[in-house]
Amino acid sequence: MRHHRNYNLKTMKTSRLFSVMAALAVALSLSAAGKLTQQVNPFIGTGGHGHVFIGANVPFGFVQLGPTQYTQGWDWCSGYHYSDSVLVGFGMMHLSGTGIGDLGDVTLLPTLCPCRKDVRFSHRAERCTPGYYAVTLDGGIHVELTATERCGMHRYTLPADVERGYVRLNLKQGIGWDNMKQCQVRVESPTMLSGYRFSLGWARNQKVFYAIEFSRPVTREEPATDSISVFSFDNNGQPLLVRVGLSPVSVEGAKANLKAEMNTWDFQAILRDADRKWNEQLGKVQLEGGSSDERTTFYTALYHTMTAPSLFCDVDGTYRGADDQIHHGTANATYTTFSLWDTYRAAHPLMTLIHPERQQAMAYTLLNIYKEQGKLPVWHLMGNETDCMVGNPGIPVLADLVLKGFADDAQQCLEAMTTSAMLDERGMDLLKKYGYLPFDLHPDHESVAKTLEYALADWCVARVAAKLKDKQTQKYFDKRAQSYRRLFDPQTGFMRGLDSNGKFREPFNPFHSVHRQNDYTEGNAWQYTWLVPHDVHGLVSLFGSEQKFVEKLDSLFIAEGDLGEDASPDISGLIGQYAHGNEPSHHILYMYNYIGQPWKGARLIRQTMRDMYRNDFDGLSGNEDVGQMSAWYVLSALGLYQVEPAGGKYIIGTPLFDEADINVGNGRTFRIIACDNSPENIYVQSATLNGRPYTRTYLQFNDIVKGGFLELQMGPQPSAWGTKKADRP
Repeated sequence: MRHHRNYNLKTMKTSRLFSVMAALAVALSLSAAGKLTQQVNPFIGTGGHGHVFIGANVPFGFVQLGPTQYTQGWDWCSGYHYSDSVLVGFGMMHLSGTGIGDLGDVTLLPTLCPCRKDVRFSHRAERCTPGYYAVTLDGGIHVELTATERCGMHRYTLPADVERGYVRLNLKQGIGWDNMKQCQVRVESPTMLSGYRFSLGWARNQKVFYAIEFSRPVTREEPATDSISVFSFDNNGQPLLVRVGLSPVSVEGAKANLKAEMNTWDFQAILRDADRKWNEQLGKVQLEGGSSDERTTFYTALYHTMTAPSLFCDVDGTYRGADDQIHHGTANATYTTFSLWDTYRAAHPLMTLIHPERQQAMAYTLLNIYKEQGKLPVWHLMGNETDCMVGNPGIPVLADLVLKGFADDAQQCLEAMTTSAMLDERGMDLLKKYGYLPFDLHPDHESVAKTLEYALADWCVARVAAKLKDKQTQKYFDKRAQSYRRLFDPQTGFMRGLDSNGKFREPFNPFHSVHRQNDYTEGNAWQYTWLVPHDVHGLVSLFGSEQKFVEKLDSLFIAEGDLGEDASPDISGLIGQYAHGNEPSHHILYMYNYIGQPWKGARLIRQTMRDMYRNDFDGLSGNEDVGQMSAWYVLSALGLYQVEPAGGKYIIGTPLFDEADINVGNGRTFRIIACDNSPENIYVQSATLNGRPYTRTYLQFNDIVKGGFLELQMGPQPSAWGTKKADRP
């Protein structure tokens, strides 16, 4: 500590001056590139339970370069929480919004003392915009970060009166479950390091290779280990720049990525390019109307949807497969970080609208994972199958791509889906035998959630089979898609656990939840009774009449009860028992359109957008979950949501903005206009599509992507629009 006190007064004055100058330089650098990145607040969701990544990256990049803190519990899954003020370094890879921590690979920490293992900072000295992160550390070192798809650049500026600085390379440091198992540091020259880091964590066999280049010579301090090394450098009055290239394949791949993407020491040029990429992607949706906070919340949400899936290949297309073998890709990209149980609901349907150019590669990636591991991904991370969460969530995503025309080989996709759905793992053997998962025979719990998730995935298989005119496959999976009916108890009006003798579990409390240990996944019977997005009308029929269904659905938003002391922390963002903080509830508000009462959904959708999303570090009602929480907001604010898990039927809700121009690719734009829109005028009175009267409360995917405009007349009272059965989804 004495070493740092020597610099305190001068250091902080110099640091504040530099921070102001640096912030001005960055602002000037970015001002000409566009304004949308300036409407993003990356700190939204860094507090509370949002678990979002904070740092520098580009859309869908392999690298997420940002600050890493000590893991102190669940809220540090991304490696950073706004409540904390101690950093252990700046890691090259992070997750965003997950409920499990991993990555944190290849961490660098600039210090003024070779023995310093961490450093304090203040949020007052922190700044972040898309593609850029900066902070002034205790002691006065000013750190700036920017990135390309596979590389990151650090810029360290020391106080003027400091003669020597140090950089700590920490390959031991990880986030959450991550544990380094093997690593290497090779000093190739006074300015070049290379090596690898292999780790075991959520991804059980993660491999990352790196190449690190300094803008001037550094000296390795002793003692050093394979996992932690300290390098010293002279302070010549100029910032020390550090370029880091990553590869999932090899050191040579990391060097090639570095040469291809970051063959310059011009930090501002890399930053301008990152800003340009973000503005280009954010600009796919142009808004009019709304408050400043609403626009910031929207563009931040859109920004958050583009952290993942992330690239998982070198610049030449080479990637490490799920079989741990090196493959030479033939498509333009391979991806990883598929949080599919979350993202099949809204994040992927959003991507099919605004990122059509990436969807063929997404399908290609899913098929390759199937070939390499024998099934479609469940939750895929850095080439590893984690089998996290329940159901077959890779099936809806691939089926949606097939049905929307993004997959070249539909027959091979159907093979991948049917094979994945016919395995004997994760309770599917019981599903095939009993038509549902009996809770007394399935030791892993969550029998209701799994049965419902398998049913909706099976419906997706059937839809692809129908497209290919495979009647036998369609018939089989259509029957399995009805398995949800077995779990419905007409006496209570809830989905309940059923044993192998056909008896419901007793005692039964629809409010009670035990995290990952009862019949539901991170939820209770109130939330899971509605998880039939593929057959809403079939679910309505189980209640006996639309009136009884409506009464039950209305009750969801006012019901109150004790969840129990062991309830899942994911049950958050409550309106009654509707839990917006967790994904299984996300489609429920739009079910009102299916029964001809869209105005009820409109009121609740506006309430959810207003209360569950805020321009604040604690601005999310639950985990971001790799883009799903934000994708719900983006689609809902536009006035659309895909309830059915595949096929592209987008339900019309209540647009938040007066006008939205959506770039749907191929030079086409789809415009949504909400006339007389306001916080009071939330109900659709009438609609026209491309100038013609439109009475249906949904749009088809093809209606949107061929371009055109939807005009909605908004008003303060419910109307008859969308009430006729012919106009319902």
